[in-house]
Amino acid sequence: MRASPDDHLTIGEIIRRTGVSASALHFYERKGLIFSERGSGNQRIFSRHMLRRISLIIVAKRLNIPLSHVAEVFTTLPTDRAPTHKDWQRVSRIWKRQLEERRRAIEILEQELTGCIGCGCLSMKACLLLNPDDALEGQGPGPVRLQEPNLTLPDGPSTRRAM
Repeated sequence: MRASPDDHLTIGEIIRRTGVSASALHFYERKGLIFSERGSGNQRIFSRHMLRRISLIIVAKRLNIPLSHVAEVFTTLPTDRAPTHKDWQRVSRIWKRQLEERRRAIEILEQELTGCIGCGCLSMKACLLLNPDDALEGQGPGPVRLQEPNLTLPDGPSTRRAM
């Protein structure tokens, strides 16, 4: 017999299929990422289509996508039925855009760090790490020039430079 996305699985079956602990499943449920029902004997049961949601949560965690972003995207999915192919395509497009943005930011950071660490110039006009007299203290903690895409320096110019 062929499995239907609307078939129900026990929490034990979900744990076995996903490798996710019961406590994590309860946490995801409290956050509104997944949903269960109560079966006979008051046991938690999940629609089979929750397997895909849980799998996407696992992948998102691996990619360091915050659960709040996952929840945001999941709000566009139906909870009372299995999402359609069109539903999943919509989610895929949203995450594709987010991943492309992250990839661009990582590439820029890689270029800047490679140039900066290898340079050794310590030029206030070009170096994104130099911070004499802690002039950038008021703009936040950490390497603010590397964290903010278009930070204005105390003397005026933007820290972004053409690579």
